[in-house]
Amino acid sequence: MLKSISFISRKLLIIFTGISVSACVHTLSPPWASKEVELLVAQKLMIDLRYFCADSKLEIKCRKPMTELTQPLVDLIADTGIGGVLLFSENLEDIPQILHLNYALQEAAKAAGHPPLFIAVDQEGGRVVRLPKNLGTPLAGNMAIGATYAKYGDRFATQTGEVLAKELMSLGFNLNFAPIVDVNVNPLNPVINVRSFGENAELVARLGVAQMTAMQNQGMMATLKHFPGHGDTNVDSHTGLPRVDHNLLQIEATDLLPFQHAIDNSSPAMIMTAHIQYPELDNTEFIAKDGSAVILPATMSRKILTGLLRNKMGYDGVIITDALNMSGVTYYFDETEAVIQTFSAGADIALMPTIIRHPSDIKKLKKLINNVANEVQRGQLSLTEIEASVQRIVSLKEGYQLKLNTHLPIEQAINKARLTLGSKQHKKIEQKLADKAVVAVKNNGVLPLESNINKIFLVMPDTAKCMGLTLALKTRKPSLHIKCNSLASHDADIKLTSLEWADMLITADITPDQSLAELGGMDDLKHKSKRSSKQQQNTQQLRLLKTARDLAKKTVFVSFRTPYKSYLFSPFSDAILASFDYRLNQTQYFDDFGRFITEYQGPSFNALADVIIGNIQAQGSLPVSLQSCK
Repeated sequence: MLKSISFISRKLLIIFTGISVSACVHTLSPPWASKEVELLVAQKLMIDLRYFCADSKLEIKCRKPMTELTQPLVDLIADTGIGGVLLFSENLEDIPQILHLNYALQEAAKAAGHPPLFIAVDQEGGRVVRLPKNLGTPLAGNMAIGATYAKYGDRFATQTGEVLAKELMSLGFNLNFAPIVDVNVNPLNPVINVRSFGENAELVARLGVAQMTAMQNQGMMATLKHFPGHGDTNVDSHTGLPRVDHNLLQIEATDLLPFQHAIDNSSPAMIMTAHIQYPELDNTEFIAKDGSAVILPATMSRKILTGLLRNKMGYDGVIITDALNMSGVTYYFDETEAVIQTFSAGADIALMPTIIRHPSDIKKLKKLINNVANEVQRGQLSLTEIEASVQRIVSLKEGYQLKLNTHLPIEQAINKARLTLGSKQHKKIEQKLADKAVVAVKNNGVLPLESNINKIFLVMPDTAKCMGLTLALKTRKPSLHIKCNSLASHDADIKLTSLEWADMLITADITPDQSLAELGGMDDLKHKSKRSSKQQQNTQQLRLLKTARDLAKKTVFVSFRTPYKSYLFSPFSDAILASFDYRLNQTQYFDDFGRFITEYQGPSFNALADVIIGNIQAQGSLPVSLQSCK
């Protein structure tokens, strides 16, 4: 039983329920105390509602996107008082739908007397965007920004931060899980790579703080991630538990530096933890649910979250975990244990602690809240720390005036969003970033194209990239004759006869490899089971480049994502370009002859074409180190 209830708890009880707490509150019976603590715990949870099936049978896996707030979900928010919701691309269709959904979420909290919700989204730019491609301004991403730093400083970090904030806020979002300030020192990193600004910790620190500050100056809460650093891992914490074996000097000089710089020079609204083992910071072991002894990941470590981040580094903002449904957590902890452990470590918010897909899952969420509240009442979690944590959360919501986030009449908000998303000014910034980010890793005098180069053979990672670069080149130089083969096609055995026809071979690579969801052409998707492996694709590319050189053809290699593999192709390439991005937008229409036309266009393809043709110069500088590309 709780002996007493602090002022913060009494204040929050008034906020949540509208019931005043009397001076003799210490005499209240356990059910009252339990309800109050449940409300405190719920404010520290953020759930996802990616899919929800109100009428589906429990044994059927729910894949129905949640695009409108149904009554069971309204009741969930009202009954629990959860602190926030994270939305994914499945939840987002168009401007009216997104705004109606976000307005409904906030109204559900308000009607029940709860504080406004955090409504979060992962909109980093580049690889990780959630808004539909046809709505916003996806931008080229962090490593492209890093490539502009030598010449333009933090200009593009600031401009992209402003674009991201304006577009998200116009749709009713108030929290962005960006920017990433992981320092990508591992070329084999499967999850960060091009999402990082680069391998230099000071560059990452400056650009990360610039982008974060730009977002927060617009009124959008930003999130630095993933503490204490995900840049030197070769395991994705979505699928496993990574480990970083840096010594303390390396950790402080590389992994922690961007976070410390941000704490010392700005006010990060949130910092997100990483499910990563850092033995040098904490080698404490726990017994996992399978009975094995495992070193605590940072998300679960009090030494790391409280001792290091709070006490030593001086961070006084809100700490949020990465998603607790990742394999890096679920393999070792059950849901209640994970939340208790991360709250004990010092995290303020547990992100996605349980899956909500059916009405029965709502009962599971309530049970989870009750279980954690009981641990507080039993003294296994400190009530004082829970109260202080919730106070940080409520203060952040008040400081960013979340009550005003959905204050416009809905139709007025829709009109404003239509003027904001993908505006001419934002698209201009997007194209400028793509233009300035292109790096000429190598050029033995073959770029820009000489006048005698009229026939180009393209070999691209998939059909969409074929169509995208072909359109960009021919738009700029209509006299070019272009043939293109897709490495992802079921007919990936590329005919060498095209090399004899061509004056130049241009081939491109995406490393790490793109997922099937990123493929664009229908033949790529249709024959995905027969798609060549990355090794097979690279072997074909090398064979083509070698043959082209033997035939005295000009050769260009393009790196669409991270450029680490460029050295493999360098001996057979006259020029190497790096764009750090390969996003394309699909446009479909009927032309003047009644033909149905599908086109693919993208800012980085425009930039590459302009560099190849000679309309602009490649001005970017590599933000990561490569093996020799002479």
